[in-house]
Amino acid sequence: MKNSNNDGFDQHYNAQAAVEQDSFLIVATTLSNHPNDQAEAIPTLDAIPLALGKPKAGALDNGYFSATNIAAMEARDIEPYIATGRTPHHPSWLAYFAQQPTLPPADASPKVHMAYKLQTEIGGAIYRLRKCTVEPVLGIIKDILGFRQFSLRGLWAAAGEWCLVCLAFNLKRLHTLTMG
Repeated sequence: MKNSNNDGFDQHYNAQAAVEQDSFLIVATTLSNHPNDQAEAIPTLDAIPLALGKPKAGALDNGYFSATNIAAMEARDIEPYIATGRTPHHPSWLAYFAQQPTLPPADASPKVHMAYKLQTEIGGAIYRLRKCTVEPVLGIIKDILGFRQFSLRGLWAAAGEWCLVCLAFNLKRLHTLTMG
């Protein structure tokens, strides 16, 4: 991947995890060498084992936003909730009391339709769950488990390492769930 610090290329990977909302268990993992997340949503959703069922909805941050991802999720009967841009961390109190937005015209762009969907009460509630579902899991992997870089090289080897890290997280989580 292109290194953001200089003009060179380094061996980096783009790790993905699908997390179940109630248990915080990782249900699917993928790893690629793509520099951004736009091409990662569908492979990660497709990695969810059929035995677990299909998610009803998927909440993804703005790095995944594309009309292609929206259409692919809808084709799989998964309701997409994908941010269309960065949202402020601390919105003003006016944002909480704003009136519901008006429905966009039918010929509006997918970005306009998604922005409307996320401004609705249900859309906002579902998208907010992403911040307290997948983000804490990734934070625990980085800060508690201490996983900040791959030890193995090559896409297949690093993908196996990522699976082991996610398995370690799930074992730790299962222990917590069974003890409480």
